[in-house]
Amino acid sequence: MRVAVIGGGAAGQLAAIKAAENGHTVTIFEQNEKLGKKLFITGKGRCNLTNAADREGFFRHVVKNPRFLYSAYAHFDSAAIMQLVESAGVSLKVERGQRVFPASDHSSDILKALEKTVRSRGVDVRLRTRVSGILTNGGSVSGVQIGQTVEPFDAVILATGGLSYPSTGSTGDGFRFAEKLGHTIEPLTGSLVPLEMEETWCAELSGLTLKNVTLTAYNRKGKEVYSDLGEMLFTHFGVSGPLVLSASALLAGEADGALLSIDLKPGLSEEQLDARLLRDLAANAKKSFGGALYGLLPQRLLGVVLDAAGIDGAAQAGNCTKAQRKALVETLKGLKLHVTGARPVAEAIVTRGGVSVREVNPSTMESKKIGNLFFAGEILDTDAFTGGFNLQIAWSTGALAGSSIPTEVK
Repeated sequence: MRVAVIGGGAAGQLAAIKAAENGHTVTIFEQNEKLGKKLFITGKGRCNLTNAADREGFFRHVVKNPRFLYSAYAHFDSAAIMQLVESAGVSLKVERGQRVFPASDHSSDILKALEKTVRSRGVDVRLRTRVSGILTNGGSVSGVQIGQTVEPFDAVILATGGLSYPSTGSTGDGFRFAEKLGHTIEPLTGSLVPLEMEETWCAELSGLTLKNVTLTAYNRKGKEVYSDLGEMLFTHFGVSGPLVLSASALLAGEADGALLSIDLKPGLSEEQLDARLLRDLAANAKKSFGGALYGLLPQRLLGVVLDAAGIDGAAQAGNCTKAQRKALVETLKGLKLHVTGARPVAEAIVTRGGVSVREVNPSTMESKKIGNLFFAGEILDTDAFTGGFNLQIAWSTGALAGSSIPTEVK
């Protein structure tokens, strides 16, 4: 069978490798100048290849449509991609949170390993080539169109990615192809995306990173949807960082009107925190609040917290009342931020939405509408938290799609 893989990212390369291993003649069409351009920037340039969590751990981190991925993950799990990359000569390491990286900390090593494997399987790689359409005949794939040229193919695997990071070639072509062929495209929004805030003081704290804080997110109906300990960052528009990105995955499409609450001292109970404040204020009774509590928080943040608690930072610490301490404790244990929206999908790590999984066979990744049309990766309406889980979705769905190409034309 002649197989066209549209998109040379993570999912597309795995699909091509598996299809070629099964004896098919495979061509990858990639509009960029190289394969895996988005892979190059993942994990802050180190490529968080996958996550070494067990099956249950993996599915706990899948936010949208986890059941759809059962067969794909069973077919090609995290151990499988690690073995494939290591067999291509790349040493791996497992870091905090079971995140897997190349031992060199260079994403380029993963890219080279994948391309080496792709080419060793005899796959024809067409770079700087943009497919403009998919052709069908009698309800099945018959070829692809490139400009004015039509090339016949017996099967097509759509692995064009989503809309995030458009500079890497995520133009949304795959969604248009799928929709034209009769597929439903679920609304496209950003997931794992920074959030914009109503509070203008976020801009004053821009660049400040908070570590070991607890972030709790409530949706617009007031229901708690996320809470975890970790790291976050203030920006000129609001907040970002690992905690915020994970929270956004559970607020995707409905971020505006949500509420964030930051526990700045999660290691202390309210009683313990009050006792500390009493000690600090008593020991520095003649100083201002700002001076007496100097060691409590970064100075810029301390001013914001005092304002939020209704305390004049220049007032004398020795005059602090019980009511003021109570307000300060409550603010330290729950600094409030009001979400006005998420940043554009172009700034998101992954795209929420895409081809409806109801119209795709989860056992093969084949379209239920068009014969020999397969989907893989971010084009599908499924996504996960940070930590290598989204890349694993790409590896798993790509491998299953490539392995599911029939031996004979339907």
